[in-house]
Amino acid sequence: MDILTSSTASCCLVVNLRWKLAESGSNSSQLKLPTSRERKILFARTNQRNGSLRFSSVDKFLKKLNHGKGSRSLDSFGGLKNGNSKVFSGNSSSYVVGGEDDVGSITENGESPTKVLIPGLPDESNGEYSAPISSCFWKWKPKLNVHYEKAGCENVNSPPVLFLPGFGVGSFHYEKQLKDLGRDYRVWAIDFLGQGMSLPVENPTLFSKDGAASEGKDSIWGFGDEIEPWANELVFSMDLWQDQVRKFIEEVIGEPVYIVGNSLGGFVALYFAARYPHLVKGVTLLNATPFWGFLPNPIRSPRLARIFPWSGTFPLPANVRKLIEFFWQKISDPKSIAEILKQVYADHSTNIDNVFSRILEITQHPAAAASFASIMFAPQGQLSFRETLASCKMSDIPICLMYGKEDPWVKPVWGLQVKQQVPEAPYYEISPAGHCPHDEVPEAVNYLLRGWIKNLESHGSVALPLHEDAEVVENSIARDLEFVREGSRKSVIVRFFGSRFSIWNSFSSYIKSQFKETTSRILTP
Repeated sequence: MDILTSSTASCCLVVNLRWKLAESGSNSSQLKLPTSRERKILFARTNQRNGSLRFSSVDKFLKKLNHGKGSRSLDSFGGLKNGNSKVFSGNSSSYVVGGEDDVGSITENGESPTKVLIPGLPDESNGEYSAPISSCFWKWKPKLNVHYEKAGCENVNSPPVLFLPGFGVGSFHYEKQLKDLGRDYRVWAIDFLGQGMSLPVENPTLFSKDGAASEGKDSIWGFGDEIEPWANELVFSMDLWQDQVRKFIEEVIGEPVYIVGNSLGGFVALYFAARYPHLVKGVTLLNATPFWGFLPNPIRSPRLARIFPWSGTFPLPANVRKLIEFFWQKISDPKSIAEILKQVYADHSTNIDNVFSRILEITQHPAAAASFASIMFAPQGQLSFRETLASCKMSDIPICLMYGKEDPWVKPVWGLQVKQQVPEAPYYEISPAGHCPHDEVPEAVNYLLRGWIKNLESHGSVALPLHEDAEVVENSIARDLEFVREGSRKSVIVRFFGSRFSIWNSFSSYIKSQFKETTSRILTP
């Protein structure tokens, strides 16, 4: 099925259909369409008032070309020429679905997904506007300054969006979101305490003279023998981070926000929303990790927690220091960092030079090793992932799920389990994409996130992205999102799972399609 979509303000067409125009003239009456029954072509127009899509057959579309204000050629609707594929400039609400020659991939149930052209990232080299990013520090507690980045603060009447990073990275991991989404919204991204540039500004521990001389660790913060008063009971944990997010929203942003979290940041986003629903307009999970922490929570399991002598506080015990020193040398090695990034990015052509250099820079901070130890040995949060989901559901907090299908860590089954628990939440599975889809395919994530926010802000009058056929998407539907990156066309398949989706139905559909395909091959001479 092919869909041509345009906005009323400007028309953007990407056409690669095998249509033939008569040599003389190019009006709609001379347009020849393929007769194959397998091809269904729809024309869709975006309503500028509410952003919704309205579909009609090509026959109706062709009639409109010659109806009303005289005859208009196809060239006036976007410059369609014989055999040429063109991309015409248009606003972010203009999309196009290409023709049969563009369909290069097959979905799990054997169907060719419809192609949809979506906007790429702003290309500053071509003069396109991208939102400038400001790097800031917010002093929350003594010796603990929170680093954050912001963009689009001049959009005073637009919704605020807060991005929470995954483990081992920081606000820099959302640069592509801030530059792009900052053109429409007010956008913030923060570094969790103990990560990124939100590391302690001073050594949280003191060395005894004998200890410093014997160990030679005076340059590694947190490896001392005595605690500084300001760092007493400090531990970089889930409970600390959700408190950090609460204070940041209250004191810096000043109003309820949409929260978007990747990996660890997704869990923190849910955890915070469950605790403070009045400060949250909606939560988007990007390959959210479904668990965090290995040690029992002292409030939830006080007896069990007492078994463990240390739970991430400062100073680090002597035996832990030796263990961390050994592992830190391995983990912080540039080759190890490169290998981890290679695992989590499905498309190895993605430029990760900036991410690599920023992570390497963080590892060289004197507080990095001890902060890593505190995070790894911190107790679990008071709420489990499933409990946070249940709490958010009870509070009617909108949730959106976006998962990279090729994630080697948070496998698709984890996202599907979230979908099963919150069936009303829209679920977008992106492929190829790994653990960090927002950085690997930001074009798709930004497009979906924009559409989800518009849907909520319009109270449903703007349809969800890829939700043009309500009956179909109650189960699932696939679309091939195509975009331009650095002058080349790229695409990803996005499968939308609707409210009636179930893992069993999906499996059954796949088995039926495979059986049908096998039978067809056997019967075909």
